[in-house]
Amino acid sequence: MRFLKFLISFIVPVFFGCGTGNTNAISTSIPVEHTLLDSLLRENVSFDGHVNYQGFIKDSIRFNSYLELLRNNHPNDKNWSKDEQLAYWINAYNAFTIKLIIDHYPVKSIKDIKSGVGFVNSVWDIKFINIEGKNYDLNNIEHSIIRQQFDEPRIHFAVNCASYSCPDLRSEAYVADRLNQQLEDQTRKFFNDIKKNKVISKDKIILSSILKWYSTDFTRKGIFSRLFGGKGRSRSLIKFVNPYVAVVIDEQAEVEFMDYNWSLNE
Repeated sequence: MRFLKFLISFIVPVFFGCGTGNTNAISTSIPVEHTLLDSLLRENVSFDGHVNYQGFIKDSIRFNSYLELLRNNHPNDKNWSKDEQLAYWINAYNAFTIKLIIDHYPVKSIKDIKSGVGFVNSVWDIKFINIEGKNYDLNNIEHSIIRQQFDEPRIHFAVNCASYSCPDLRSEAYVADRLNQQLEDQTRKFFNDIKKNKVISKDKIILSSILKWYSTDFTRKGIFSRLFGGKGRSRSLIKFVNPYVAVVIDEQAEVEFMDYNWSLNE
């Protein structure tokens, strides 16, 4: 399902120029502070990723102030570093996902929020995000911006889809000057969470379905290389995982994938 959503959200804007491309040139904003989001996450997200959505509802004034800060400041190449842009988009994805949940709360799963018919118009296709006059949905942010513009597979452990099997929502905001450290910590924590990944032995590992859905992000570098067969740095999923787990997994180990639990992560 998520792979199909990726194909739609990436291929359409690339080949038909529909408004999800890079709009950096039209913005003159400067990098924003994420302190409001940081304080809200610290107060409402537990260490193991459980989210107190009612806390965000009760503190809606601060939360909406942060969302307004995002809406008024679109990243651009002139004033923002790459790390500042990436931190912004990760935080934006997570914050607007929380917004989507609390606007429909209570829900048992993010997938219970409906829009249109079938996978073409899923919850991730609802265009409820406006940033400096440009409309986005969550698919646009994840696939057409984060995955298309940044060569960073660890983002899959930073963006949170409000579900039990997702990598935990981090209890702090992402910031440019610590971004690499935060992404490393998120990745290591994810692979050592036995609810989401299990190293059975050096000869067998059970991985999150995220590693199956986005296998090319972890095994080959460069999105255009992946799409058009260009040269890229190839590696196995096991090579990607090995630095983050205690057991050195054999390159020929058996790999299985867990079923995904879409229950709300509260």
